[in-house]
Formats: sequence, C-alpha cells, structure tokens
Amino acid sequence: MEKPAIKITVLGAGISGLSTAYWLARDGFDITVLEAQNEAGGSMITEKKNGFLIDYGSNSGLETTTLVGELVGETGLQKEMVYANETGNKRYILRKNQLHALPTNPIAFLRTKLFSRRAKLRLLAEPFIGKSEEGYYQSISEFVKRRLGREFLDYAINPFVAGVFAGDPDTLSVKSAFPKLYRLEELYGGLIKGMIKGAKERKNIGEQSKQSAKMFSFIGGMQTLPKAIARKLGKRITYNCKVEKIDKSANRYKIFYKHNDLPKEIVSDIVLSTIPAYKAALVFGGFDDQLCRHLNEIYYPPVQVLFLGFRKESIGRALDGFGFLIPKKENRSFLGAIWSSVIFPQRADSNKTAFTLFIGGARSPELFNGDVESLINRVLKEFKEIMNINEDPLFVKEKMWAKAIPQYNLGYIEHERYFEKVEGEFPGLFLSGNYRGGISVGDCIANSEPVYKKIVDFISK
Repeated sequence: MEKPAIKITVLGAGISGLSTAYWLARDGFDITVLEAQNEAGGSMITEKKNGFLIDYGSNSGLETTTLVGELVGETGLQKEMVYANETGNKRYILRKNQLHALPTNPIAFLRTKLFSRRAKLRLLAEPFIGKSEEGYYQSISEFVKRRLGREFLDYAINPFVAGVFAGDPDTLSVKSAFPKLYRLEELYGGLIKGMIKGAKERKNIGEQSKQSAKMFSFIGGMQTLPKAIARKLGKRITYNCKVEKIDKSANRYKIFYKHNDLPKEIVSDIVLSTIPAYKAALVFGGFDDQLCRHLNEIYYPPVQVLFLGFRKESIGRALDGFGFLIPKKENRSFLGAIWSSVIFPQRADSNKTAFTLFIGGARSPELFNGDVESLINRVLKEFKEIMNINEDPLFVKEKMWAKAIPQYNLGYIEHERYFEKVEGEFPGLFLSGNYRGGISVGDCIANSEPVYKKIVDFISK
C-alpha cells in the first residue's frame, strides 16, 4: 500500500505517543492522535503561578539518547533548552536527621559518614560475588543485598528507587525495572567491572549512561517539549477525545470515541496505544480477556506532589545540591524533595526559592488512608526541620496522582511476553508507553524510535 493509503491512529499525546507520531508524520504517513485532555503532555504538566514555575510530573529529563537533541532541534527549542546547574550534581540522603552527600568518587566514598566502615569494606567484596540464576524473578533488594550488602540497600538503593519509581525495592524486578544494572552482572560478571568495561561500549554506540548523561529541562518547564511537538503535528492531534472501545474488523480497526461528548468513530489500519495500562485495559476489553488481565495487573501507586515556595532568607542551610531522598528506615512521611529553583533557572523569583516534595508511592500508599490535610502538615513540619527553615511557606500547591508510575514488579516479564504475543496475533496493533521499556522521559523518547521502526517494518511487508 502507498503511504497515503495507510491510516495510523495514536492513542495518547504524552511524550511516548507524540515522539512516535512525529517520526511517522515526518516520513509522510497519515497520522491521527487522539488525546483525552485539552492539551498535549500527558503527565508532563507545567504551571506558572505567583512567580513560581511548577512541574507536576517529570521535573527533568536525562539526555541518554541523541533523539532528545533531534526533537529539540527540529521543534526549534534550542534556545529554550537548559541543562541543570552543576550544583545539582550533589545528591543528599537523610540519615539520623542529617543530610549526607551521596559520594561520587572513591575518595568521597571513603570519607562519607553516610555508610559505616563495615559497609565500605563490604563493597570491596562486590567483584568477587558470583552471578544469580534468578533472572526476572529477583527483586532489586535481593540483587543489591547479595552484591553490595544490606546497608547499601537501605541507604542508597532504597531511597534511589523511591526517587525514580516511587517504588519498593522488595517488589520491583531488577531485570525489568533496571535492565542495564542487571546487564552489568549478566555480561561482565559484576557491577564494578561492568561500569568500567561498559563505559567503553556506550561510547562506541553513542549512548550515555544515566549517571553521566546531562540533565535537561526548558525555561518554561518540561511541558514545553510535548507542546512544541504538538505544534509540529498540528491538526493531526484531536483533543478532548475519550476512546471507549476498539473493534477488529477484517484487517482494520474501528475506534469508537467521544469528542467533546459527541460520539465519533474512525477506521484505522494501525493503532498505536500509548495510554496508561489501566486505561488500555478498558479500551481493549473486547479483544482478549488475558490482555486486560495483564494490563490491569500493572500497579500504579498513588503519589502526591507538594510544591512549596519560601523566602530565600528563611532557609537555614546551604542550597548546594539537587535535593535529598529519604530511606524507608528513617520513618518519615515523604519520599524526598527536589530543590527546584537551584537546579534550573526561572523556577522562582530571585528572592524566593522553590521545592518539590513527593509523598506516598509503592513504599507507603497507606499514608492516604487518613486525613490528607494532616498528612501535608506533618510533611511540611518534617521538611522544615530537615532544611532548618524558620518560616511557613509563602506558596503551597499540591497535586494528587491517584495512579502515578507503573511498577515493573516481580514477574513483569510475563506481562511483556504477553504484550508481544498480542501484537503478533493482532497485526497492526502496537502497545507502547512508559509501562514498556522504561518510565523516564529519556526512556520514552528512546523507545519511540524502535516503535516507529516496528510500524514502518509492518507497513513495508
């Protein structure tokens, strides 16, 4: 079939759907994007209010793929893109009510009080630890305890997992959630050896590790990028569309949806779904009961984002880092805080400072069972104590994500295999989004290319 004869419909105008749609549209394919909200971005939502700039979803991205620069360049955002202040390279971990900088080199590791002498000595044994045969059925906790010891799990990996996934290392699969970490053991026999040898491999293929990749955002916040891609796609995107179901008819798909509450339908040769798994389960209900089960079993924990603005003079400690994360063992009411106005410019007026806090996640969803106002007051009190702040905030804004980040839990490979099986059984149907191939902005952009290539390959057959 000629390109004009192929109709492609993308469900969702988040960064996954937009990036893939952009590559396809650039190649001249007939694309329609259906988006439930009235603007592009999905969970990448930015708001300006009272002199503050607030990102309610992703606060930054990592430039782990050259596709980021390609999108930025082709959407004309070169002057809008900003890299994190070098001050933001310092990350803090809370231990015994004190913030300790996470060491980034051997000398800092030897000097830090974050880890005990016993934990430091235990790390020296890592190159001599053998491989595990557990594979996909090994939690991050099990993996790290075996290779690095309990204390490193408690005061490095536990808070890190909370910061990235809002997750619980006891339930996340190391091979599904952190495949590159697991690959270091699988391919090189250990983490330390793998980090050294893997650096050369990444250089050869032009890939940046997440540890060395530059952190980026935009002067107007993270939603700048999806909005710019949406402008390029123009009328190919239809907003305020609620997709209700999809029927398979011969070799095509009929999509039933409501646009501004009016019933509509569209017939498409190819459907790419990038909406969250729990929403996809409703849309594909008539296809396959097992598909719906797999989609519904993917856990999205609740996370509350709390944005705080203070007078700069009221902060009693140096703002010399990215922020801090809190290990579970510290028994606090929130996961950590980003020092937003330190990392990127124009997040607050010059005499003010801004912070973004995260509450709940897979580690403590039960926090939301009680009174939310009391929870916020408790979090605010704890945060002010940690930061030595002597005043109440000038500005408070909150957003609740009832279903925040998909958790790549133990056994996630069964979901992944079934999604591949469904794509094989239903030619022209593709499943994508942050529940496949990684949750970060960089992951979603990187994965848009192989999804785009799969669609092109399917068309060319």
